[in-house]
Amino acid sequence: MAGPDFHYPHRRGVRRRRKPARSRRMVGSNLWLNPVMAVAFVAALAGFQKMPATLAADAPGAIAMPFLRGDAAGDVLSARFGLCHSGGGTNCVVDGDTFWFQGEKYRIADIDTPETHPARCAEEAALGEAATDRLQQWLNDGAFTLESAGRDADRYGRKLRVPTRGGESVGTVLVDEGLARPWEGRRRPWC
Repeated sequence: MAGPDFHYPHRRGVRRRRKPARSRRMVGSNLWLNPVMAVAFVAALAGFQKMPATLAADAPGAIAMPFLRGDAAGDVLSARFGLCHSGGGTNCVVDGDTFWFQGEKYRIADIDTPETHPARCAEEAALGEAATDRLQQWLNDGAFTLESAGRDADRYGRKLRVPTRGGESVGTVLVDEGLARPWEGRRRPWC
């Protein structure tokens, strides 16, 4: 025997609740929203990157945004770096201006350092080894940011970036210590 709330749908006069039918047209008609929303999201992100926050003291007219510039609060990348003078690697330094990080090969875009393999003279070899060791030390010293350098990659497929910590480029550190030169668009001899 059924309880008082049970209804017999086959009896006359008893109405059953029906679920609203979904038509194919209604389901398909909202598919255009996905690409529109994706484009709007990307446009909003681009707008935030262009939005001026405050002017940086070290660069007149520059936009200072911690999540883009790499100020100390925005430095979030880190790893333990070893040395890898040849072949691919993971989190290792190739020479004074090239390193591997998380499976990608990076070229420091704002400097030129002496070659290490092969060096063209003994002085270049010694300076190149010192630059390599200093870059490894700098990368292991703490969190950093990889800032865009305008072009994404060089002709060898290396990502072109400027590693910074607290807004200061590792290139500036190496140049100040006499281990690198500012990048001038081409390599010059070190011998």
